[in-house]
Amino acid sequence: MKQLVIAERVCLIGHIASMVFGLVGILLVIPHPELILNLSQAGETAMQWGLAGGGVVYMILGAAAVAVYAYRTLGLRLWLAFMLPSIFISLSSELLGTSTGFPFGHYSYLSGLGYKIAGLVPFTIPLSWFYLGCVSYLLARAGLEVDKKPSWLRHVGAVALGALLLTSWDFVLDPAMSQTALPFWYWHKPGAFFGMPYQNFAGWLGTGCTFMTVAALLWRNTPIKLQGRQLHLPLIVYLSNFAFAAVMSLASGFPIPVLLGLLFGTTPAVLLWWKAQSESAPVSVEPTTKQIQAQQVRVVLK
Repeated sequence: MKQLVIAERVCLIGHIASMVFGLVGILLVIPHPELILNLSQAGETAMQWGLAGGGVVYMILGAAAVAVYAYRTLGLRLWLAFMLPSIFISLSSELLGTSTGFPFGHYSYLSGLGYKIAGLVPFTIPLSWFYLGCVSYLLARAGLEVDKKPSWLRHVGAVALGALLLTSWDFVLDPAMSQTALPFWYWHKPGAFFGMPYQNFAGWLGTGCTFMTVAALLWRNTPIKLQGRQLHLPLIVYLSNFAFAAVMSLASGFPIPVLLGLLFGTTPAVLLWWKAQSESAPVSVEPTTKQIQAQQVRVVLK
């Protein structure tokens, strides 16, 4: 178990470091290529490699960190019961979207995110659906106490809130990643929401709700008890990915999507995490201790 914790933390640190490295490359190096000339040969090679494959690395490491975490805290069956539906359902939606325009709108991926499945969707995209979807759903499920007071209403609420957290991240990410100096995808017909069609959000909500519902059905009879420090990684992954997207959007001149993401994404995520933390706080044992001490005193007096 200790080895799994170490692997999880290494992947998480690498995931965050890769995002920071990517921000430096996209926001500083690409607009100012003369900066590369001031680097050493090793630094120049590292920067070129980072710009070419940094997007792939940060998503692989993010998926690896969440996969190890899910295996360690949930077990093999529950981990696979979420990962497999999320990957295959999101991949199906992405393949359908890039070939027909449904459910997200007409768009295409450019280079920079790895090998494209069927020449359309980078293999890293379903991985990002998995790891962001997993942490979003776990925060919602824990915050709504689905496993302490199970009911169909709490299950539905966790799926809806989880899908909202996931979609709110896209509020912030999509405008920048499709219009930055180094875009990773583009819309065939730019939409009204900072270049995105409103249909895109319906597609994100629908896809997220679909695979989270499948996971909820597969998990239904098994209680998921994540308490205290066990919820730190989901929050860290969500907030770090939101911060990456927010910096990209602000640098590209899109503050409104960031504000919407703060309102519908990070604020609910933190509140759900805080509620789960407060519900799992240890109960004070002081009264019981005092009673035991009082009983001991009475025994001595007798």
